[in-house]
Amino acid sequence: MKSVILSIDTDKRKSHIRREIYGHFSEHLGRCIYNGMYVGENSEIENIGGVRKDVIEALKNIRIPVLRWPGGCFADEYHWKDGIGEKSARKKMINTNWGHVVEDNSFGTHEFMDLCEELDCEPYVAGNMGSGTVQELSEWVEYMTFDGVSPMAELRRKNGREKPWKLKYLGIGNESWGCGGSMRPEYYADEYRRYQSFCKNFSGNELFKVACGPNADDYNWTEVVMSNLNEWHTKAISLHYYTIPTGDWSHKGAATEFSDREYYSTISKTLYMEELVTKHSEIMDRHDPDHKIGLIVDEWGCWYDVEEGTNPGFLYQQNAMRDAVVAAINLNIFNEHSDRVIMANIAQVVNVLQAVILTEGERMLLTPTYHVFDMYKGHQDSELLCSELAGFDTGCEDIGVPALSKSVSVDKDGNILITMSNCSLDESVKVTAELGGFVPAKYTARLLTAEARAYNDFDNAENVVPAEFNSVVLNGSTAEFEMPPCSVISVRLSK
Repeated sequence: MKSVILSIDTDKRKSHIRREIYGHFSEHLGRCIYNGMYVGENSEIENIGGVRKDVIEALKNIRIPVLRWPGGCFADEYHWKDGIGEKSARKKMINTNWGHVVEDNSFGTHEFMDLCEELDCEPYVAGNMGSGTVQELSEWVEYMTFDGVSPMAELRRKNGREKPWKLKYLGIGNESWGCGGSMRPEYYADEYRRYQSFCKNFSGNELFKVACGPNADDYNWTEVVMSNLNEWHTKAISLHYYTIPTGDWSHKGAATEFSDREYYSTISKTLYMEELVTKHSEIMDRHDPDHKIGLIVDEWGCWYDVEEGTNPGFLYQQNAMRDAVVAAINLNIFNEHSDRVIMANIAQVVNVLQAVILTEGERMLLTPTYHVFDMYKGHQDSELLCSELAGFDTGCEDIGVPALSKSVSVDKDGNILITMSNCSLDESVKVTAELGGFVPAKYTARLLTAEARAYNDFDNAENVVPAEFNSVVLNGSTAEFEMPPCSVISVRLSK
């Protein structure tokens, strides 16, 4: 067993961890919306406004802070007027990005915004710049947020919503360097400036406009966009990066059948997020030293080959203990960079990629990734504390990675939350947390651990679940605990 020291300066706060870092993403893709979240008002499955009640309750439990919609690549082919009014009269279209299936637009603006109200979370709408028009996006904002007399406000009222909704986050274009229009950054920056000019603040609603940022390590995109935009144009830029074990988009690897080497390759690839966030932040710092523009990682997570027998365009994959470790590492990275990272959105919320929820007919299960979000939710709206960890490396063959990741925060009531992951497959670790002048009197803790390939399915939905952990030893201003291999822990310390 390894022994490490986690040194925490309980008097030094580094940055605020916004709750939106624990955000989610829902796209019209596969079974994320239809037969996932949304089953329709007439379904025998218990629902609220057509959305599964069990999904709503699960998302409320992890305090979902923000939900991004309608895409993704789908966003730049989505025309919002097709998704309003009487459902039987809504236009049908082919979803050319995801499976070439019929999109009947039965889940549209009203359904999404009402869902966000039910969840008490912020809606994050991705606007169509790729195939849409300035007028179309401008009118959508007016439709959602204007409380006065106008054609769009009257159209909303005609469709059953008297009062406008509150819309904070508005993305203008998605992956404009790729599926959103194959644009050059210079061209995108000019188009963004034009589009955002006509997205107005109505009736006390203030838009938080988000510009399309880079794909992974495209540092030139960040440089050009930051050179051409300022805080008057945008409040944030986005970053997309997916963890692909093989690094090969044509053969990404399986979700539950993988070698130890593939496991450590996955960890290595996900740790690349640290370098990406650091280097993009350095570019942003040169143009925006006062941090008036945030970085939003609004697509992240593991991307594997689809499960055998499923539609390749639906991106359905299982979710193992390996994914829980990946989620913990990424959330720790975002916490540690919360001076610049203001939001993150895991892809995706239900039945797609690294989903937190899977459904099959009437049945629903929570994935290991869901449980990490549950264990980490105490970081939301807390203050990041300065901490140092003398860790160790692990791995196999030619792959070596840091075994441990961590983040530490203090909430408004003075409680300290330590979250850590141990990615080693064979090494336990004893952690001694040195707390400075903080002397805890009590604690609560949870431990999530299993064999790396273990997962929950519909016949055994609680194969991988966190357990209460009652083995933290408090001794003055230290707290000691042991982490088994392939595990995630959360420890809450209170006076």
